[in-house]
Amino acid sequence: METARVKTPLGFATIIGDENGISSITVSDGGLIPTLIPKALQEAVTQLNEYFDGKRTDFTLELNPEGTEFQQKVWSALLEIPYGKTRTYLDQSKVLGDVKAIRAVASANGKNPLWIVVPCHRVIGSDGSLTGYAGGLWRKKWLLEHENPTKQQSLF
Repeated sequence: METARVKTPLGFATIIGDENGISSITVSDGGLIPTLIPKALQEAVTQLNEYFDGKRTDFTLELNPEGTEFQQKVWSALLEIPYGKTRTYLDQSKVLGDVKAIRAVASANGKNPLWIVVPCHRVIGSDGSLTGYAGGLWRKKWLLEHENPTKQQSLF
């Protein structure tokens, strides 16, 4: 596995992967020094930069996260949430076919190893609240606003 660290508007992203795909993208507040980007991770860095620059709304990376069969199913369902849209944890449970699995779905969302690329930040509470985000709620808020900025209405 190879590792790259890059600066983003939300902190330092650490990307781990190889020729079989990206297995992890995490974010931290700092203290990390950006690294040279290994060839296997260059496309991931490019696509993340395009996302933050507002030039990319979906990712076309080969993904290779480790997780249980249930976690993989939950993460695949997250990929179906369109850019700029949100879904509640209950809706996510319904998509997966079991409304009683809401807590298990929320737990699997929290273990998502692919920050931003697998958009768990697009899942919100039933009351519209920003709940449960491993990267910090301020990052979740930032990402949702980035994907769906409020347009100023014309005064005239």
